[in-house]
Amino acid sequence: MSIIDDIKKPIAEEMKAFEPKFKASMSSRVALLDRITQYIVKRKGKQLRPMLVFLSAKLHGEVTESTYLGASLIELMHTATLVHDDVVDDANQRRGFWSINALWKNKIAILVGDYLLSKVLLLAVDNKEYDLLQIVSTSVKEMSEGELLQIEKARKLDITEDIYFEIIRQKTASLIASCCGVGASSVGATQEEVTQMHQFGEWLGLAFQIKDDLFDFQASKAIGKPTGIDIKEQKMTLPLIYALQVAKPSEKRRIIHLIKRHHNNPKKVQEVVNFVNTSGGIEYAESKMSDFQAKALEVLTKFKNSPTKESLLLLVDYVIHRTK
Repeated sequence: MSIIDDIKKPIAEEMKAFEPKFKASMSSRVALLDRITQYIVKRKGKQLRPMLVFLSAKLHGEVTESTYLGASLIELMHTATLVHDDVVDDANQRRGFWSINALWKNKIAILVGDYLLSKVLLLAVDNKEYDLLQIVSTSVKEMSEGELLQIEKARKLDITEDIYFEIIRQKTASLIASCCGVGASSVGATQEEVTQMHQFGEWLGLAFQIKDDLFDFQASKAIGKPTGIDIKEQKMTLPLIYALQVAKPSEKRRIIHLIKRHHNNPKKVQEVVNFVNTSGGIEYAESKMSDFQAKALEVLTKFKNSPTKESLLLLVDYVIHRTK
C-alpha cells in the first residue's frame, strides 16, 4: 500500500463518492466539450487537493454536501488554470498525457478553461455557497498575479528571495491554502478556524513548491527526471537565488550570462546545476522547506489525535519526502 493510500484511509469513502459528483459538475450538452471533460477526468493525478478539502473538513466535523461541492469548485478551478497554463507554456504534455491544446488546439483549450471557470461560478451561486466562492476566487486572483509577477521579474533575472517567496505563495500555496480553508468552512468551522486552516495550507504549499524546485537540481534514479528544466526556461528558484547571493560578483555575472544566453545548451545548463550544488543552494532551500514544514505541523498540534489528524501529518511528511 502506498503512502497516498494511507493518507486517504479516513476519507476513502468520501473520495470514492466525490468522483461521480465531480464528473457531473463538468458535464455539458455540447458533445465536443463533454468529450474533452471526460478526457480530463480520466487523466486525474494523485488528487491531493480534494484530499486536503476532505481531511480539513473531517478535522472540524462531518463531511457535508457543501464539502463535496467545495472539492468540486477547487478541482474545476485547478483544472481550468492547468488547461490555460498549457496554452501559455506551449506544453504538449502533462503527467504523461497529451494536453488539451495539443489534441484540440489553443482556441478550444482556452474556451474549455473558460467553461470550467464559469462552472465554478455557477455551481457556487446556484447552491448559495458564497463563502466557498470567495475563498476559491481569491485563489484564482492570487495565482494570476503570481504568474504575472514571475514573468515580469524573469525578464531581468533579478528575482530576490522575498519576491520568490511571494511568487510561490501566490502561484502554488494560495491554491493549497484554499483547499484547507474550503474544507473547514464547508462544515461550519468558525472564521478563526478557517483562517487557521488556510494558514496551514499556505505553509504546506510553500514547502511543496520548494520541493518541486529542488528536483531541478537533483537527479533522481527513481523517476529518471532530467535536471535543469527550470534553468532552460530561465526560471529563478530558491537554490539558484541563494547560490547567486553568496557568489563573487564575477561568478554571479558569469552564471547569469549562461542562463540568459546559453539556456538551450545542455553543457552550459549543467554548469549552472553544478554551481548551485557546490554553492550550498540545495542545503539552504532544504532548510527553508523544513521551516515551512515545521510551521504547518505546529498548526496541527492544536487538534486532538485522530485518524484524520494522522493522515494530515502523513501528508505534510509526504510533501517534503516525495520523489516526484
